[in-house]
Amino acid sequence: MTNEQIIFNSRIRLMNEGVIGTTGRNIVIEDSEGRKTLTREPEEIHTYMEWKRRGYTVRHGEKCISRLPIWKSIPLKKSGEEPQEKMILKEAFFFKASQVERSVEEEKPV
Repeated sequence: MTNEQIIFNSRIRLMNEGVIGTTGRNIVIEDSEGRKTLTREPEEIHTYMEWKRRGYTVRHGEKCISRLPIWKSIPLKKSGEEPQEKMILKEAFFFKASQVERSVEEEKPV
């Protein structure tokens, strides 16, 4: 299972448990047997670093809403010319959209 699938399945579960809300939009989900279901789209969740990369900051004092094991690439010692990496499952901490705010760009002196 990819990180995207792990996170999406967790978003659906968290929405059904009432931990996160919805975006207000509907989406169609197709299961492995081809059955389609119309459901509400769950609120976005991301790690602290992913929110930061998207231009948001997690509000001071907010606690993660979920801990999920996701795949992370770690570099191994180089053997030969090509760098090698290993994939491991690593626990990551996720925050929902309502816990973040747009980052304020610092004014740079001219």
